[in-house]
Amino acid sequence: MKEEKTLVPKIHLANRPKIIQWIGRTIQKFSGWKVQGEIPNLKKFVLVGGPHTSNWDFVHALALIWAIDLKMYVLAKHTLFSIPILKNIMKGIGGIAVNRNHPKLVVDQVSKLVEENGGVIIGLTPEGTRAKVEKWKSGFLRIAKQMDCKIALIGIDFDKKVCTFSGFFEPSGDNEKDVRDLKSFYKDFKPKIPENF
Repeated sequence: MKEEKTLVPKIHLANRPKIIQWIGRTIQKFSGWKVQGEIPNLKKFVLVGGPHTSNWDFVHALALIWAIDLKMYVLAKHTLFSIPILKNIMKGIGGIAVNRNHPKLVVDQVSKLVEENGGVIIGLTPEGTRAKVEKWKSGFLRIAKQMDCKIALIGIDFDKKVCTFSGFFEPSGDNEKDVRDLKSFYKDFKPKIPENF
């Protein structure tokens, strides 16, 4: 049975060099990982990924992005940009440095990208860190509101070795409830380090 290919809407194609796309597909092939689901055909949306418990999440996300040639911007801890090799990789996948002491700057940067590009995907993890945290970040809600866009979900499951695009999350207007609901949603996906979830 032929595996279905995850299609990327034209507006979100990165048009990276073929060798980069090949590297992404090769990593997925030899690691046994697959991508499932549909990428929304919308001009702009926030893509929330989880669970995030290990640096391996980043490796599989990067392979996915390269394999399907997805153009997106990724919110990441600003300290990653101080390491030369990681800085180049982060910039190559549209990394946006996040300094937790100045959260408003992130919203401003994202708003500027929307104005400049017309269509953008902003990717982030609600935990904000690989370590176990009791309280997840609600920044994705503020960014989606600022962008006036929907929130799409992607789950990373290390048992099944599958990254799944899982539809949309509808905010209720109650940030604390929304964060609890999102955390509950991601319990269906097996993280790399369960004790960090």
